[in-house]
Amino acid sequence: MDEIQVPVTGWIAFSVLVLGLLVVDLLVHKHKHGESKRSAIAWSLGWIALGLGFSVFVWKAYGARPAQEYLGAWLIEKSLSLDNLFVFLVIFRSLSIPEDEQRRVLFWGIFGALIFRALFIFAGVEALERWHAVVYVFGAILLLTAIRVALEDPARKRESTLVQWLARRLPVSSSLEGAHFLVRDHRRLMATPLLVALIAIELTDIAFAVDSVPAALAVSQEPFIVYTSNVFAILGLRALYIALAHVISELHYLHYGLAAVLAFAGLKMVVPDSWVHVPPLVSVAIIVACIGLAVAASLWARAQERRRDQVRD
Repeated sequence: MDEIQVPVTGWIAFSVLVLGLLVVDLLVHKHKHGESKRSAIAWSLGWIALGLGFSVFVWKAYGARPAQEYLGAWLIEKSLSLDNLFVFLVIFRSLSIPEDEQRRVLFWGIFGALIFRALFIFAGVEALERWHAVVYVFGAILLLTAIRVALEDPARKRESTLVQWLARRLPVSSSLEGAHFLVRDHRRLMATPLLVALIAIELTDIAFAVDSVPAALAVSQEPFIVYTSNVFAILGLRALYIALAHVISELHYLHYGLAAVLAFAGLKMVVPDSWVHVPPLVSVAIIVACIGLAVAASLWARAQERRRDQVRD
C-alpha cells in the first residue's frame, strides 16, 4: 500500500484545528464552577462525534483503507484511555483535589499528553522503518502488558504510589492555594497539590503511551493516521472523566476487555500478515466486541450486586 503523503500545510492546518478546539474547550469552561454530569456527557458525545467525523475526512482525502485504519487506531486509544480515567480518579482522591480544580489540571495534562504522544509516535514509526525487528519488541511489550492488566486487581488501586513518591521528593504546600500551581512560603518556592497532580498525570500518560502507541501502530504505521487518532481520542478525556468519574470504578471487568485489546494488538504485531491477514474493519469489530462485552459484563454484575443488597435490606 502506498504511503499517505501529507504536506506540511496539512500538518499545520491540523495543529491549528487542535489548538482551536483546546482554546474553545478552555474558554467555554473557564468561569464554570463545576460541571453537571449531563453537560459532561453532551461534551463527551461531541468529542466522539468529532473523532468519528475526522474519519470521513480521511476517507475523502486518502481512501477507504486509511479511514478504516484511523477508526481502528482511534478505537484502541479511546478504549485504553478508560484506564487513564481510573488513574486520574485515584490521583485526585489521593490529593483531595476538588472537582472545580480537576478540570484545570486535566486541561494542561491533556495539552502535555498531545506533545508527548507526538514524540512517541514519530520515534516509533522511525524505529519500525529502520529496524523491522522492533515490531517484535513492540508486540512483546503489548502481550506482557495484556497479561499484567488481566491479572491486576482493580480493587487494589486505592492510592497513587506515584503521588506518594512525588510528595516525598518535592516541596509541597500543605493546602491548595486557589488555582495556583506554585506558591512562595517564606521565600521558598513550593508546589501545590495541583502541580503534583499535573506531574503525576503527565508521568502516567507517558507510561501509558509505552503501551498505547505500539497498539495503534499495530493497526497503522502511517504517522498522520496514528497521531490524529491519538489526538481525537485524548481531546475528550476531560469531559469523559467528569461523565464517568462516579461509575468508572464500578466497571470491575473492564480490565479484561483492555487486556484483550492489548493482546489482539500484540498478536497483530508479531504474527506475519502473510499468515493471518486481519482487515482494518475486522480489527474495529474485534476492539468494539472486547470493550463492549467487558462493559456489559461489568454492568450486569453491578446490577446483580444491587439486587442482592436490596434483598438483604
